[in-house]
This record gives sequence, structure tokens and C-alpha cells, in this order.
Amino acid sequence: MLDLNLIGTIGSSRSKSVSLCHRILALLPLALVGCDALLTEPPADADILDGPLPGLSAEELGVFALGDAAFERSFSPAEGLGPIFNNSACGGCHSGDGRGRPDNILVRIGVAPDFARALGGPQIQDRAIPGAKRETVPPGIPASRRLPPPVFGVGLIEAIRAETILDNADPNDDDGDGISGRPNWVTPADWVPYTEPGAGPGLQLGRFSRKGQVSTLLQQVAEAYHQDMGLTTDFLPVENTNPQGGLSTRAVDRVADPEVPRTEVEAVLEYIRMLAPPAPGELTETRAQGQQLFGSIGCAACHVPSLPTGPHRIGALDNTSVQLYSDLLLHDMGEGLEDRRPDGDASGREWRTAPLWGLRVMRDFLAGDAFLLHDGRAETVEEAILLHGGEAAAVREAYAALSAGDQAALLDFVGSR
Repeated sequence: MLDLNLIGTIGSSRSKSVSLCHRILALLPLALVGCDALLTEPPADADILDGPLPGLSAEELGVFALGDAAFERSFSPAEGLGPIFNNSACGGCHSGDGRGRPDNILVRIGVAPDFARALGGPQIQDRAIPGAKRETVPPGIPASRRLPPPVFGVGLIEAIRAETILDNADPNDDDGDGISGRPNWVTPADWVPYTEPGAGPGLQLGRFSRKGQVSTLLQQVAEAYHQDMGLTTDFLPVENTNPQGGLSTRAVDRVADPEVPRTEVEAVLEYIRMLAPPAPGELTETRAQGQQLFGSIGCAACHVPSLPTGPHRIGALDNTSVQLYSDLLLHDMGEGLEDRRPDGDASGREWRTAPLWGLRVMRDFLAGDAFLLHDGRAETVEEAILLHGGEAAAVREAYAALSAGDQAALLDFVGSR
């Protein structure tokens, strides 16, 4: 459990500025439309991407608030940002804690790990502080563009027992349905304590990131500090530098390592662990029709509607049903979505089934836009469906064969998740 006394000062200045902003924003409608039309109702909890799980205790809500402030903290070079990085804050990549935008795309290079490190990989840091040299993709090297994934609901995903996920695995397609989901077995980083879910000796079930190549949330968070923001922590205390940038790359970052204390990393870890996914929309008659079609044409074979969690120290995560619409397994998605970059046990053609939650409100946090699939190339749910291949090719063709009315009903249902 995170010690509240150790991180009580995180984000105090931000809290004050947010409070001030709220007061200013509350006054603006008075000048624009008058008192009678003043709208002061905040959005419902079901309509936001950064709200806490229902049922958290007062202490857990306090931890959640501290982690929220740490998640939104924007770093400067004087605080350790860089020397090479992609963004200056966790929230800078994850819009409203939800889906990222193509202007925040991350690039991973598709070569063997040892060779990737020699080239500056596995992730390309396309920004640098003054005096350092940013990284670029070396000529002739395949690269994979990755959209920052949502961070809401990851605590629920973590709480699903590995045995539950494996129950849906069918690597040899023994049932003959054309779907052969399989787990991504990965080796956790050796600095992750065995007490963390998904950690321990030997291979563990990967369930986080685009190819399920990470098995623990702590590794996901600490590596985001290190790779995305160039910030050292107690877990990864050595600076990430551009091997092609010369010795000056390390010298320009003069902030003592580690730059972010363990307590701040743990605050963010607990925060995302307790982030709630947005609630789905009302199940109308049309959406009920779409839900039936979703199952009958085979979408639910990979996008499994719900999985149960196991026992958990956080009551809101303990033995509950998770409506994520994913089996959290790898599937061959065909040549069209291949990125030529293996991750863990996943090939370039394989991707972890993306949960469908949050689609209902995603445009509210992306300036009216939508960016789907691993690289954000699809701007509508229908476009994403039609880009499915490999194991999903038959489902794609079944969707294309539906009547216009049935297609509209299915899209309405998926878009309401």
C-alpha cells in the first residue's frame, strides 16, 4: 500500500492552479450568456476518462488524487526531463487519460533487441533538451508506429487471473473456428519486485501494451518515465541516451539521478490502477440488435464481452465482472496491419485484442476526432473493422455482407461501449 505520508506534497501547486482555473471558468458564462443560462453541472462520472473506480475508500481516493497530480506533472530540463524524450508529462501522451493522438505517436524499431539498443532503441525519442541530439529512425530499419493506449481500466485488466485469460486461448485452433488466440509469454524486468502482480521468476503472461509484451503495471509505468520522458527513477536509475549523439548527450542533463523518487512512481501506479473505464451507453433496441449481430458474425470470439477478476486488496477490483470486450490474447491480424516488429513472443502480424471500452466518449477528449488501431490510422469503427485481416478476415467479410441497417445497428452498439 502506498504511504500517504511520503507523497503528501506531490502536486500541491497544481491543485491550487486547477482550483483557480475552475473558478475562472465558472465566471466566463456569466459574461457570455447571463446568469439564467449558467451551466454548472460537471460531466457525469460515466462520461469521463480520468475518474476513480466506484466504491473506493476515503484513503484510496486520497491516494488516487495524489497519483492524478503526479500523472499530470509536466517536467522541465531543470527537473530532469531528457536528455532525449517524447513528451514532458504522462498526461501529454494520454489525452484525458484515454486514447492518444497521432501527433503523440511513438515509434519502435523492428530489429533484434541487442541491435536495437545499439541504434538507440527499442523506442525512438524524437525530442531532446538543448545540447542533446534527438533520435531518428536509422535508414533501412523497419519502424512501428504506436498510438499511446488508454490507461483507464488497466487495474481491472491486472486483476483478471491469468488462468481466466488462458481459458480462452486456442493456439492451434482446435475448435476449428479460425480464431487461434494465444498468450504472449514474457520475462518481467529483473528490477520488478516479485510482490507485483505479473512479476516473478520465469515467463509470465503479458497483458499490457499493444502486443501484450509487458506483464506488470510497475514495469509499464517506470519504463514510460524512462523512455517517454527521459526521467530516471529508483527502478531505472541510468539515463537513456542517444548512442549516436556523442558523450555530450549525457553531459547536458546535470540533474542528479534518480530524478523521480520511488514514491512518485508508486503514486502514478496506484492512480492508474484505480482509474475507471467510462460506462457504456444505454442498451437501446437498436443497440441490442447490434449486440446480437456482434456475437453472431464472430466479433465476440476475440472481443470477449466480459472477464471476471480474482481476489484483490482493493475492494473495487475484487471479484468483479470486467466489461472490456477483449480476450487479452494475441491474434494474427494479417499483412495489412503487420508492423514487422516482434515484441516478446508476438510476431509482427500479431496484436493483443484491443478492449472496446471508452469508444462512446473518445471523441469528447480528442477534439471530435477518433483514432483507432495500433497506429491510429482508422478514424471510424467501420474503418477499423474493414482493416481487420488474418484471423479476423472472415468476420470482416461477414460484416461487409450485412444489410445497411444491420451494419448501422452493429456500429451503434460498438460505438456505445
